[in-house]
Amino acid sequence: MQRSMSFMMVIVMLLIALLAACGGDEAGPKVCVVLDTGGENDKSFNEYTLKGAREAAEEKGMEYAYVVSEAATDYRKNIDNFISEGCGLIITVGFLMGDDTKAAALENPDISFAIVDVEYWPGFGCDEGVDDCYSEAGGMTNVTSLMFAEDQVGCLAGALAGCMTETDVIGSVSGMEIPPVVKFVTGYQTCSKRINPDIETMNIYIPDFNDPATGKEAGQAQLANGADVIFGVGGNTGNGGLLAAHEQNLMCIGVDVDQYLTYPDVAPCFITSAQKNMDVAAGQATRDYADGTLEAGIKLATLENDGIGLAPYHDWDAKIPQECKDAVEEARSGLLDGSWTTGY
Repeated sequence: MQRSMSFMMVIVMLLIALLAACGGDEAGPKVCVVLDTGGENDKSFNEYTLKGAREAAEEKGMEYAYVVSEAATDYRKNIDNFISEGCGLIITVGFLMGDDTKAAALENPDISFAIVDVEYWPGFGCDEGVDDCYSEAGGMTNVTSLMFAEDQVGCLAGALAGCMTETDVIGSVSGMEIPPVVKFVTGYQTCSKRINPDIETMNIYIPDFNDPATGKEAGQAQLANGADVIFGVGGNTGNGGLLAAHEQNLMCIGVDVDQYLTYPDVAPCFITSAQKNMDVAAGQATRDYADGTLEAGIKLATLENDGIGLAPYHDWDAKIPQECKDAVEEARSGLLDGSWTTGY
């Protein structure tokens, strides 16, 4: 009997060891993020996408990794490296990664992909004869596009700028001329003119999101031409424009996140920021993946679902006239009831 009990104990111990080896207590599937060239501390786009994915992965007990792309030629290599490392969900960040993400997703249907700021349609993502790229016919049933109504929040920023300007001239220093950036600028200019028909708007597109020196020069040029509000719409490049406004004690508007908090060096110039809640979008995609509920298709953040909005006025709260705060609310209400359009 004693020999039989010893044998049973050995069997039980072996079963426990086998269960542990099979991952009884290990982290869940791996979540990986491929960042664009702006870096993980860009005080904007990359930083907050990364924050949302990281916090959700930790919350769900999943392994987590990220990589910063040094150049556009690194996108596909970085995605492929994560595939080889066993990542179950790969989040890619930015419009420029659209083609490489699509190609990797089509070649790896068992891996989930979420891409920020890129949506696919027939002719871009799948054949023109297909109704829906995210369908079986389109082939991209493993891709979720995390999109934002930038033109809407740009409109709110424009309404505020149009009311606050004392020179009737406002500017924007933008990164690459790609849809998300164009949407911000279009909404900003359109709604500033609705509030202030006499306003002059200036904008420049700079083909780089990580060139603050050129952004600062562009901001200085706009200020020299009478602008007293600068909207920075382009990562570190836009930050250069914000710095130019700060150094001349003028007004600025941040982008993507509440830059009053993430760019404290120029905090006094921020009247607000046009926020895209990227941390919320990336975090929710990660949680959905962990729960097995992540769906292919477009997830659009709008004013209606609180996925976008203006940041608090912070130091400017007492200095912004009530009529300008009312102008922002007029724009918000108009967009929600359809009486206002963004021009995009």
